[in-house]
Amino acid sequence: MIIAIASDHGGFALKNTVKDHLMERGMKIVDLGTYSDASVDYPVYGRACGEAVASGEADLGVVVCGTGIGISIAANKVKGVRCGLCTCVEMARLTKQHNNANVLALGGRTTAPDLAVEIVDAWLDTEFEGGRHQRRVDMLDEM
Repeated sequence: MIIAIASDHGGFALKNTVKDHLMERGMKIVDLGTYSDASVDYPVYGRACGEAVASGEADLGVVVCGTGIGISIAANKVKGVRCGLCTCVEMARLTKQHNNANVLALGGRTTAPDLAVEIVDAWLDTEFEGGRHQRRVDMLDEM
């Protein structure tokens, strides 16, 4: 599986933690930056990750900014992206089960590294339920 990952400066440290964990799980990573904690604009990185997923360059994506809010908005502007900002394991499970989220957003300043890894694992290890949720996902994809 190929995972695209991107962050702004506020998510740089957590991005690296998540990246290392994903590589330990055997995932191939496409790191779209940023590559330091110098100030940058999150829309650039959210868009890059979203485009990598939407184009098929990556199977899934993870985006991180200070809170996860701005970069999730940016990723969701890309047609075909369903990005969910998750702050707990249950949200990670549900965003995959019910929304088939193909991009996960995390907050670098609001989520502890250990919890972020648990969130990522729950999201990756959960299957989309389909059924009544498929109709809703189809509606989102048509927007």
